[in-house]
Amino acid sequence: MRLSNNPLYKAIRAGLTVGVIGAVGFTGTAFAQQDQDSEERTLDRIEVTGSRIRQVDLETAQPVLTISREDIEAQGLTSVADILQNMTAAGTPPISRSEPLSSGESVGGLYIDMRNLGATRTLVLINGKRLGTTTGGLQDLSQVPASIIERIEVLKDGASSIYGSDAIAGVVNIITRRNFTGAEVNLYYGEYGEGDGPRQAYDFTIGMAGERGHIVMSAEYNKEEGIFAPDRWYTADSYPGYPQYSYTTVGQYGRFLHGGTYWVADPGSDARTFTGFHPQDGTPGTGDVSRSSDQMHIYNPLERKGVYVSGAYDVTDWARFTTDVGYTHRFSEMQVAGYPYQSGSSWAGGTIPNTHMSPDSWFNPVGNWGTGENTGLLTWTRRGWEVPRYTGYDADTWRFTGGFDGAFDIGDRFFNWDVGYMYTRSTQLQTGTGNLQPSRVSAAVGPSFMNSSGVVQCGTPDAPISLTSCVPWNPFAGFGRGSIANSLDDPAVVNFLFPREHTIAETSTTAYYANFSGTLFTLPAGDLGFAVGYEYRREQGLYAPDALRQSGDHSSLASTTTQGGYSVDEFYAEIDVPILAEIPGFYELSLNAAARYSDFSTFGDTTNAKLGLRWRPFEDLLICGTWAEGFRAPSIAGLYGGGSQTFTTNFHDPCDARFGDAANTARCQADTGHARIWDPAEWGGSGPNVYRQLRQGFIPTQARADQTPVPFFSGSNPLLQPETSESKTIGAVWSVGFIEGLNIGVDWWNYRIENTVVSDTPNQILYDCYILNIASRCAMFTRDPVLGIVNSLSYGGRNSGYVETEGFDWDISYRFDTDFGRFGAVWNNSYTSKLNSKTDVTQEYESVHTSFGANFRLRSNLSLSWDLGDFGVTWGMRYYSAMKEECYFDEICTHPDYAAPDTQGIITPINRVGSNTFHDLQFRWNAPWGATVALGANNVTDHEGPVMFSQPNSNFAYYGGFDLGRFWYAKYKQTF
Repeated sequence: MRLSNNPLYKAIRAGLTVGVIGAVGFTGTAFAQQDQDSEERTLDRIEVTGSRIRQVDLETAQPVLTISREDIEAQGLTSVADILQNMTAAGTPPISRSEPLSSGESVGGLYIDMRNLGATRTLVLINGKRLGTTTGGLQDLSQVPASIIERIEVLKDGASSIYGSDAIAGVVNIITRRNFTGAEVNLYYGEYGEGDGPRQAYDFTIGMAGERGHIVMSAEYNKEEGIFAPDRWYTADSYPGYPQYSYTTVGQYGRFLHGGTYWVADPGSDARTFTGFHPQDGTPGTGDVSRSSDQMHIYNPLERKGVYVSGAYDVTDWARFTTDVGYTHRFSEMQVAGYPYQSGSSWAGGTIPNTHMSPDSWFNPVGNWGTGENTGLLTWTRRGWEVPRYTGYDADTWRFTGGFDGAFDIGDRFFNWDVGYMYTRSTQLQTGTGNLQPSRVSAAVGPSFMNSSGVVQCGTPDAPISLTSCVPWNPFAGFGRGSIANSLDDPAVVNFLFPREHTIAETSTTAYYANFSGTLFTLPAGDLGFAVGYEYRREQGLYAPDALRQSGDHSSLASTTTQGGYSVDEFYAEIDVPILAEIPGFYELSLNAAARYSDFSTFGDTTNAKLGLRWRPFEDLLICGTWAEGFRAPSIAGLYGGGSQTFTTNFHDPCDARFGDAANTARCQADTGHARIWDPAEWGGSGPNVYRQLRQGFIPTQARADQTPVPFFSGSNPLLQPETSESKTIGAVWSVGFIEGLNIGVDWWNYRIENTVVSDTPNQILYDCYILNIASRCAMFTRDPVLGIVNSLSYGGRNSGYVETEGFDWDISYRFDTDFGRFGAVWNNSYTSKLNSKTDVTQEYESVHTSFGANFRLRSNLSLSWDLGDFGVTWGMRYYSAMKEECYFDEICTHPDYAAPDTQGIITPINRVGSNTFHDLQFRWNAPWGATVALGANNVTDHEGPVMFSQPNSNFAYYGGFDLGRFWYAKYKQTF
């Protein structure tokens, strides 16, 4: 049955293609696309994402959205990831560019997360073949130059039976340009209304075709500058509106502890004698405290260069050679405030003694008085303000695919075949500065003296240490206070204390594949199609931190090497069975079934199946449904990852007497009842013993959550098993016959993932222990016997619990012509009715997180367009529903008495912030010399999102997926 000229077929193609443009906020060229029916007439049979059976009919039972080349060009974004993340079905990216405190090999990449189920559960393909991954299983979309893309097909359904591991939440298939002839140049420039964050992009594409083949080459350059936190009011303070909590006493002005008081140098003091110091004033604006956000990015810089070649050649009349070759270089950066060094910290597992200042240091302002606290050693802290922590990520990716394919007839049966090879390899070099080497710090603040040349030297006059082996440091001087010599303004000190870091990463994917498809026989309702195939794939990965980091003699915290790999053999089969056709009530009824067997070298084997049903009761209405099993194999990092230490940010202790939700419970009292706060006056006098969570500097936190004063440890688990899933969809597409140009689509979807690999967190461990009373979780940490703080905690991945989400998508598009031009409207929506998770098999209740943090209950995009001749205008609106978070400040808490079943009746106050809508505008003109000029603005109304102290998808009190201001841009396209 040939449907390329069927009205519903055209409606689906137009509705799905146009609908995605609405999802990214632009519809200007959606109604001016070329007639794509010609493609089906010339190619006869093509493969659609979600099925291996080649067919002339693109109507499948699965929800597939298509983003065309025209769609990509019709908006003000320069990367594939930005386009995909604006879809209503997209969740939050796992590593946003507003998270400068992120670390590891995946930082700097761009990722896509469908349904908020995690980026590792969304599979990305190029021409039906996998994109390379990091050792953590993330697929970096920055590897793909936007200029080479013909279209993007997005399958919003599970597809492990077709593609194997990772295709749980959906599949993104990037189709490259193949039949392009001529040349094309694109120029792009834009920046924010504040005058920062400029972006520029340039690309050149050339293609040629002959009777036996074609070749297309595209080269692209993109550069996006960073934005710093102080340049936006909502990120300048860690707690906007509460500056008193946004400053740290571990600041750029060195301080020492003496007589139970911290002292900092007076302005202009030589910072050598006690008379040049005063008690520290922790009030913002006094100059004695610092704000770490002053040195931090809220949007990390990114630069990309890439070239991609796609070609095909007919070797014979029945066999064709096809190949894709690509290379991409990505350079990204991130900067955070200088390291907050605390002399009392333990390093390298205790092998390096504390780095308190020696009483015999030339720069010790109290000398041999001793402090009483540390038997003569001086306790001090200093943030390395002069040397901010900087990390650069140089990543290179190579990709090659080569294979043969063809088609032949046996009688009236038509068959397709292909065999091939794929290889991808990514290498990365991370370089960093701004972290100190504790063993050298210990020497630099150890004994020192003034030598006969008037130079301060390590050691003693009787036992001097060469200046080439040790450089003395005065942590109290510098940065506008006292002498520059021997401070962090002294290059010799910086070179001695701050080693340059070098970390390498390398991953590769090797695959061999063979596929065969065709028609077995003809049934009364049409041809019975089939596809079978085999694939071998091997994944290998290495992530090797700097040697100093592995030794622990480094303030960036200890971590070890990740190295390993696995292989898998897979076989699949798929059939498409037409049941009824062109009878009353059953204009079409067909069934699709698929199964895939996968044998992994790590955990063993698994088989996953899928069923799909298509029913058209009449010609203009299509009703579809699918049921699918899926799985995700454990990643290399999850199985073989090295451990690492980290100072946990946004850490919340439920036992804290002031902010903790479980402070008065028996368990908390038993664990922390011996502790006593440092300032009893806070509680109206001496009062009873109470416990306070401590932040950096070992002082009580003044907010609900803060950074830990000691590091925690995270690692891997070689016993991880695969996640398994089940997904269901039911949908309908209606081409309204009595209203020409109106198309309506509705989908219901449900995903349930079992045996989930949980990325555990310290907050979740303490929540499970003290709120949910799970004894096994309480055994995962220890507390300091004096202070009561959590002083040791280890966590990693584990198979536990499940995730279930459910919701609805609905899309409406309408276009019509008038004497005043062509008008169009596209409305796309994704509503999450349920997002439940259970993180422990012993947990009695589900943890309900719908609309918490960055989990939006509703995302909606509406686009209005008008085109007249060579001119066009598009207005787009992106809507995000309200969000919730735990309350951080009582006076702005909207639901102070909130309690839910998952908290077992314990009141856990929450704060609700309102919805947000961003507006986008674009003007276009098609010039007579083959050019297109576009001017536009994203977030043209300069809307700002709400303050959220839980820092969703960000290291600031602002959701990392929201616009950072009004962004203006200009585009110029020239074709030859």
